[in-house]
Amino acid sequence: MARILVPLPLTDFDPTEVAVPWAALSEAGHSLIFATESGTRAAADARTLGRGEGPLPPPSLWAHADNIVLYDHLVDSAAFATPIRWADAAMADFDAILFPGGHGPGMRPYCDSADVRRLAGEAFAAGQLIAAICHGVLPLARTRRADGQPLLDGRRTTSLTGFMERLSIWMTRRRLGDHYRTYPETVEAETRRAIGSAGAYLRGPLLPHYATRERPDLGFIVEDGDYISARWPGDAWTLARRMVERLS
Repeated sequence: MARILVPLPLTDFDPTEVAVPWAALSEAGHSLIFATESGTRAAADARTLGRGEGPLPPPSLWAHADNIVLYDHLVDSAAFATPIRWADAAMADFDAILFPGGHGPGMRPYCDSADVRRLAGEAFAAGQLIAAICHGVLPLARTRRADGQPLLDGRRTTSLTGFMERLSIWMTRRRLGDHYRTYPETVEAETRRAIGSAGAYLRGPLLPHYATRERPDLGFIVEDGDYISARWPGDAWTLARRMVERLS
């Protein structure tokens, strides 16, 4: 069975984008190894779980109840409690890698990390399965190949779309300020620049459906060889099921 590396920021990652793939892949017999910058346990954005102190976003932006249950099971797992450090990870020890997303200031060390970018480059160079969702596409967009070109140059991909990102910022600004704004530029804009004129950015349906365990077909993903990308938590089950199929 496959060993899958999951690099995470210490805070602000999306619980659904981690817990759903963990559940699907673990149930299929695969092993997930988590990694953080310091090697200490990570924590998802409490506001997305409908928890924490202070104002919360509108309930429409909370994780779905069944996915919150999966996240709570994930937090209790030994693998999640004992991550390795980004700097100590090497893709030669793994078969695949998953780059989850999230939002907010806690995502920046992860998206900006040279070690996380290194892992992306190693996985692409080795022809391993690479999956990314939401802001998790940013480390790939920021990685350069040995020839100096962007890692995603000429690729087909999606990511958190500009429309989705701006909508979440607009919906939460009065309560939470810029909590849902990770960078001044949207993920879509940065990703489009990385893929260049030879690439293809696919937004998917403007009004997306939310995939579930029972209906993983409702989400939207883009495949380009061994690279699979998705947009938001509503695509997590679709991405997870496709990873299971590809690793079988």
